[in-house]
Amino acid sequence: MKEFDYIIIGGGCAGLSLAYELNLHQKLKNKTLAIIEPRDNYIKDKTWSFWKIFSHNFEDCIKKSWNNFTINIPSHTKYIECNSTPYQTIDSGLFYEKIINSLNQNSNIYFFKNMNEINTHNSFMFNSVADVTDDEDNLWQHFSGFEIETNKDFFDEEIFNLMDFDCDQKNNVHFFYTLPYSKKSALVETTWISDLKNTSIQDYDDQLNQYIKNNLKIKDYKINFKELGAIPLFNINNNKKNNQINIGTSGGMTRLSTGYTFLNIQEHSKYIRNNLDNIQSANLFTLNKKYEFLDNIFLKVLKNNPQDMGQIFFKMFNCSSETVINFLSNKSSVLEDLSIISKMPKLKFLKELF
Repeated sequence: MKEFDYIIIGGGCAGLSLAYELNLHQKLKNKTLAIIEPRDNYIKDKTWSFWKIFSHNFEDCIKKSWNNFTINIPSHTKYIECNSTPYQTIDSGLFYEKIINSLNQNSNIYFFKNMNEINTHNSFMFNSVADVTDDEDNLWQHFSGFEIETNKDFFDEEIFNLMDFDCDQKNNVHFFYTLPYSKKSALVETTWISDLKNTSIQDYDDQLNQYIKNNLKIKDYKINFKELGAIPLFNINNNKKNNQINIGTSGGMTRLSTGYTFLNIQEHSKYIRNNLDNIQSANLFTLNKKYEFLDNIFLKVLKNNPQDMGQIFFKMFNCSSETVINFLSNKSSVLEDLSIISKMPKLKFLKELF
């Protein structure tokens, strides 16, 4: 069986981002790469959204950007600007097409469906497949979305709704999320933060249809695309192994309090590219440890006080939008951290600290 210099296990967002980064910067000119991915073909299956805090390789895959957003709790709506760090959403179909077209031009890059098709003994491996099969008891951000189209102009395409907590919480944390792509189309998602054992809250289609009809007041619409996902909000074993490092969620690139991952993956990919020649001895790339500490406290508060989380998120945005976005994007200063902390309910957080 053929041997390869590098192997990427999992050809999803993290695996393809890394392959593209290495190929773009000529790191695979004289090296071979195998990508292990079971799918037969790449089609649109996800959207990835984030605040643009730095430039990235996929500006041409952006479906829409916004400079304004809202957050809702019952009877209150907060309007917020984000001109300096617009919120962007990437169409996975465009992302896949761009990367696959690029990788196909390099004869040193191969795709396989199974590890047993290749010789792995002398390869360095980048693993993006997280083993979370026995973690249903932990917290997850699980969600489903409809991309809908209306017959008439309905949406204000210049402003998106980040969180609408004006919905049934069922003793968990629940909100809706609406990204208007045009006056007649939008992605509407129902999002829960809970364990995965409670199947009574996983009737996502019913939740979405009721929200669109009763809250958004849209009676006639068609569904052009459905999205379904679950993001682990807990630490996954990311110990460095001989001849292997983890990437993506498996490599700790998911921010535990938010689920944001995409830009962290891009930073990690650049770090690997810059240190590829000595990757075995290079320091493990991690998110700033202060966020792990703060997020673990935050998630304890969330787990024990789900009924208060709408108010907590709402009050967080009493800080400047720049401060909150920097904090959610892992780029906050100590002063910005303190500003965020000052808006939190002190007793609840202190209780979880000790």
